[in-house]
Amino acid sequence: MERHRIKDILAAGKAGETVTVCGWVRSKRDSKAFSFLVVNDGSHQDNLQGIIDAGAKGYDKIGDCQTGAAVRLNGTLKESQGKGQAVELQITALEVLGGAAPETYPLQKKGHTLEFLREIAHLRPRSNTFGAVFRVRSALAQAVHEFFQKRGFIWAHTPIITASDAEGAGEMFQVTTFDLSKPLPKNDKGQIDWKQDFFGKKANLTVSGQLEGEFMAMALGDIYTFGPTFRAENSNTTRHLSEFWMIEPEMAFADLADDAQLAEDFLKAMCQAALDRCPKELEFLEKQYKTVTIAEISALAGSKFARLTYTDAVKELEKAVASGHKFEFPVAWGTDLQSEHERFLTDQVFKGPVIVTDYPKDIKSFYMRLNDDGKTVAAMDVLAPRIGEIIGGSQREERLDLLTAAMAKKGIDAKELDWFLDLRRYGSAPHAGFGLGFERLVQYLTGMGNIRDVIPCPRAPQTIDF
Repeated sequence: MERHRIKDILAAGKAGETVTVCGWVRSKRDSKAFSFLVVNDGSHQDNLQGIIDAGAKGYDKIGDCQTGAAVRLNGTLKESQGKGQAVELQITALEVLGGAAPETYPLQKKGHTLEFLREIAHLRPRSNTFGAVFRVRSALAQAVHEFFQKRGFIWAHTPIITASDAEGAGEMFQVTTFDLSKPLPKNDKGQIDWKQDFFGKKANLTVSGQLEGEFMAMALGDIYTFGPTFRAENSNTTRHLSEFWMIEPEMAFADLADDAQLAEDFLKAMCQAALDRCPKELEFLEKQYKTVTIAEISALAGSKFARLTYTDAVKELEKAVASGHKFEFPVAWGTDLQSEHERFLTDQVFKGPVIVTDYPKDIKSFYMRLNDDGKTVAAMDVLAPRIGEIIGGSQREERLDLLTAAMAKKGIDAKELDWFLDLRRYGSAPHAGFGLGFERLVQYLTGMGNIRDVIPCPRAPQTIDF
């Protein structure tokens, strides 16, 4: 079905050019001799206005061109008499491909709350807001691949079904072919006999591709993963999803400083990609919601990230408390930094992005490299203004004895991860990487208040529609 995208018409359409446009009606206005149609095909933030005279082919169907109807328009571009766009379409033929009854179509031309739009997730991409968000998401996904590919990283496809718990937290969705309507098979100890299940052992949906990413990096050098991950956290917040996409680079022959630099370069590149590729979308979202500005994104794209250790970060926070600043959560060495602490560092102390390094070992994962002080690990968090932590990473523990000791202390069965320990037995080398939830990135750059509004079909506790 031949058609011209509205994006291309608005960018380079010339008066006198004959085009075919397919899209959905945003609004219609009738007069005795002609009608105005405003159409959008999803390719651009802006709409295309068309004018159809009463004698044109298909004009008898103008009554079916209600908001939401799908139409095909043939016509000639001409200079626009109105403001906002250079050309409009003089329609010579109209075809209604699919009507939309105004009595029942829920996305009429009026203001809708984000909560209501969440209830009609199958239709919300047609709205101005979600059209913008999902185009930004698409542009950023492409930019992720371009960033790593240009640096020589290899895209590794790590498994979605796994027997490993990379985070050691146990908040995983189980995968089974057992018929749960029947009694589960038991072994002689009275426990579920996973040997009779499909994989012969307990299986889960992945929480991270990091562990598998490590063995790929220890053969291919620099790799990255970009795919769906799952967390069975019973968390109903504006920052958590049960299914989300993770970006996880892993570098062989790299230390924490290399990791921090890659994270800084990556975040700045993503900001620049959004500015370069989605200016109309960002302008609309800034005007509509006033939660993020183009100036803020531009500033981060050109900034130099501050760096300090966790210990020095705690000192800064303690200094603020001593000066009368009140935090909801206490500040003390050995406890994890909360979002309010992170935002204080970015927004008040450094007035820009910050990379905090060398966290206490007891609050970090088992695979992070132990520092010489025996108390901290070579971990980092990248903190962005307004939201706090957006990237987390570390240098990995490459020493077999220290890794097995850390696993034992965390209660992790070394037999279950013997293949992971092989990486330390055979050709072990320093390596490092980080993880970034893609939806957190999209949420940050679009300014959407709820992370469920940056993914087409959000998955969360008690939420599995669409």
